[in-house]
Order: sequence, then C-alpha cells, then structure tokens
Amino acid sequence: MSRFWNEKTRNIEPYVAGEQPKPGQKTIKLNTNENPYPASPKIREAISDIEIPILARYPETSSRIVREELAKVLGVTPEQVFCGNGSDEVLAFSFQAFFESGEGAAPLLVPDISYSFYPVYAELYSIPLKKIPLKDDFSIDVSAFCEGNGGGVAFANPNAPTSKLLDLSDVEKILQANPDHVVLVDEAYAAFSGVTARTLLPKYKNLLVTGTLSKSHSLAGLRLGFAVGDPELIEGLCRIRDSFNSYPVDCIAQKIASVAIADDAWVMENVRKVCVTRDRIAQELRSRGWTLPESKTNFLFAKPKDMTAEAIYTKLREKGILVRYFNKPRISGYLRITVGTDEEMDALLKAIDEIAGGTNA
Repeated sequence: MSRFWNEKTRNIEPYVAGEQPKPGQKTIKLNTNENPYPASPKIREAISDIEIPILARYPETSSRIVREELAKVLGVTPEQVFCGNGSDEVLAFSFQAFFESGEGAAPLLVPDISYSFYPVYAELYSIPLKKIPLKDDFSIDVSAFCEGNGGGVAFANPNAPTSKLLDLSDVEKILQANPDHVVLVDEAYAAFSGVTARTLLPKYKNLLVTGTLSKSHSLAGLRLGFAVGDPELIEGLCRIRDSFNSYPVDCIAQKIASVAIADDAWVMENVRKVCVTRDRIAQELRSRGWTLPESKTNFLFAKPKDMTAEAIYTKLREKGILVRYFNKPRISGYLRITVGTDEEMDALLKAIDEIAGGTNA
C-alpha cells in the first residue's frame, strides 16, 4: 500500500474484471460476455478510408455521427443519445449527474446481486447506497423499489449475473413510484432479450437507458457505450463529460461505431446465432442435472450438479476454458458462462462431462 494514496484510494474496493488470457495462451474464453462472432465486415473498408491527418485534430465532442446512427436504429432523436468510452464510463457519468452524494442524501436503490460496478461507483462518488435483496428465485423485488424512500434507482435488465429479465410492466411500476428521481436501466444485454425499456421513453422523463456496443455489436475492444433519455438528462450527462473529458470517444472509434451500427442486419444475425446456441446449451446443462434460470442474455447462470461451482471452475481453467466464478453470498454455487460458438460450447460440455461425469461421459 502506497503511503501517497489518499484515504479514498486506500479504502475503496475496486471492480474486478474477468481474467484475460496471456498472449499466446490457447484458451476458450467464456468469462467476460463478449460476442464470439466478428463485427461487421464493413468496418474493414471504413478503417482503410481513415486519413492519418485527422489524428492530429481532436475528435468531434458529441460523437455526432454515432448518435445519428444510433437514433435511426433505436427509434429516437440524436438529441436523446449520449455516447461515452464504453457503457462503464456512461454509467459513471450517470451516477455523478443524477444521484446525490454525501451524508443525509437519500440512498440510491440497487439490487443486492447485480453489476458489481454499481457499488464501486457509489463508494467512489460518496453516494449513499441501499441494496435491495433479490427474491429467492433471483428476480428483482419490484415492490421494494416502489416504496418511495430512495434518491434514484439503478438496475440491469436483463440482470447480471443472474441472466433474468424484468417485465416492462414492472419497470414501469418502478418509474411511476420514483417520479422525482432518475431510474437508470442498464441494458447491456437487452439485444439478446428482444425487450427494451426504450419503448417507455415517451412517457417517462425520469428514465435513462444505457447500452453498449460490446456485446451485440462484437466491439468490446472498441469501448463505446451510450445512454438514451430525455434531452434534459442528456444535457446533464454532457455537463459531467465536459467537466471531466470533453473528448471521450476518439475519431477512429466514432467512424467504426457508426458503420457497425448501420449494419443492423449483421448485428441481429449474430445475436440470433448466440440466442440459438444459448438455448441449446441451457437444455444440455439441464439434462445433466444443472440448475439455471431462463437466460435472456448472452450468458448462462448455472449451478452444477454434485460438484461445487468453484471446483468446476478450477478444473475447467486447468483445461484452458475460462468461465466466471463469484465467491459471494447467494451466488457462490453458480457459474456465469458466456455463450461462445457452437464449437466452443461443445468443447465446454465435453470438459464438463469429463470433470463431473455428465450424462454423456
């Protein structure tokens, strides 16, 4: 521990990202919810068209070309779209823009099991936090978010790591119960559910929906996220952005992202393939006695039979297959398994059978 760290740096518990393979290491990577299929082939031509002199200039601050393409696909106006360096940055800006900090502030309400960056941001920005326990079936306790005692709400839908989807009628109940505070719906995985709270935007000015190109668009390495909401909320995000870094999305990323977004048919075909494989592997795991909720994401939240999740995780890792294990209360019995290609998932099943003596061993 450095003697030069301030108190917040010493005491904060940072977010822990999924393990990254070492260069040259042969691994089946099913631990960070990336898309196993390549991004739009039209990106190659877009990159070749980039003129080197533009790198000498700062990028356009608002990511206009990206916002315009997103607006077309999402059915909103460019004024309703904000872009940032990955959805994590957009979430960080949102926490700073809309949720009060300091002693005496009403707490931000979040599920107790959800994206683990939420409590990190709350601690970093001194935002009081109240964790609402999920129900026994890992569904969100809607009534607890509707008691009107919070200073805002944030949750992922579908949720992570549980993979469960909250009905839009329940999202609307939460919006109605918190009319004076922002309700942030993190839709990093919404493309794999076919359901989005964006349809509620015309009715609720307190709704902010965040998204990412990492999962559905196969652009995790690009780092581009976005938020969609009332122009008043977007202006708030811009105020925070311009108080931190006016140029969060570089000119190359803007070019690539706009091309990838426009190729919606390619994106949706990759999403379809992931969903087909997801449902097949879920059934395969259930046939082996594993327990898992219905997934509406690009990953499975699965409880092994007979062996502990930690033991399966360790033995899969020894075989060069990475999945995610969370040694946390209530979910330590589960693995989060990203949906890969059919070949990768068949290799996973074979490894599981070898490790745990599955039905096909």
